[in-house]
Amino acid sequence: MKTDGEVWVYIQRQGQEIAEASLEIFSKGKDLAKQLAVPVAAVVLGDEVQPFAETMSRYGAHKVYLLQAPQLEQYTTLPQARAITRLVKQYQPAIFLLAATPQGRDLAPRLASALGVGLTADCTDLRIGTYVDPKTKQKHANLLLQIRPAWGGNLIATIVNPETRPQMATVREGIMRLPEQQNSGTAEIITIQSGVSSEDLTPRIIGQRITERRVNLKQAKIIVSGGAGVGTKEKFHLIHQLAQVLGAEVGATRAAIDAGFIDHDHQVGQTGTTVRPKLYIACGISGTIQHLAGMEESGKILAINTDAEAPIFSVAHYGIVGDLHEVIPALMRLYKTQRP
Repeated sequence: MKTDGEVWVYIQRQGQEIAEASLEIFSKGKDLAKQLAVPVAAVVLGDEVQPFAETMSRYGAHKVYLLQAPQLEQYTTLPQARAITRLVKQYQPAIFLLAATPQGRDLAPRLASALGVGLTADCTDLRIGTYVDPKTKQKHANLLLQIRPAWGGNLIATIVNPETRPQMATVREGIMRLPEQQNSGTAEIITIQSGVSSEDLTPRIIGQRITERRVNLKQAKIIVSGGAGVGTKEKFHLIHQLAQVLGAEVGATRAAIDAGFIDHDHQVGQTGTTVRPKLYIACGISGTIQHLAGMEESGKILAINTDAEAPIFSVAHYGIVGDLHEVIPALMRLYKTQRP
């Protein structure tokens, strides 16, 4: 049963909640579907998942595909991959998007391999556009332009998949904005009792432990980040002190983390978390492309660096050229005296 070129988004669940990353991707999927004048659909797997259909309807889904089976309630790779593969072959969407979470990164390549299609991982942007084959001069309209950093972040690549469907991509968390939820929705709900065979259930879940995230950079209003320029792990406490004064979260560059100044949960950038706080304070951060990709859309950026030519100043709204070990204590004193 071929659909009219629908845009599908895989909805990852966290218990009875929808993963925020999936909602971010769904927001982008809605935009792409609108440009193509086709329906946007959510794909939800699990047992008794009807409430999720109602939720996605309020987020603007035109269709919700419910793959129901008790064995799909908890994520395991083979049952979910095979159930979705059968669904895609039956309905043949034009575009299929997943969040680049650990679960999405596990599931997406298996789907792409089973379907014999291409996959672009960790995209930072998606657009609809036209591609002209340089050899054949054949023009391909309304393609999904899959945009992501390449060569260690030194260039931005645009990848297209003109020959096979669906066009598949995973998108990094924090890149897209969350959709707005309406009071009601009118999505068409397609419920499929997904037959899960015994061969799908070779691995068994014998226990599950959920650890709460200690750092929530995505939701932070203010982030104080430190780079290799801070100097040492001991001196990095200055970043913590400023964050505590401002009621901010602490971020860091990959270089600072590799140097052992702070753990990976605090990493901002291409291989860390993408953030959009109201205020981002970059301390001792030179501003590599990889780091800028994760924070350049912050509301306001204050950079502190001894090098007046550091790339971070190219995106900063405010810059202080100076030694952060002198500037930060001065900022804290000023803030304590000026705040109400």
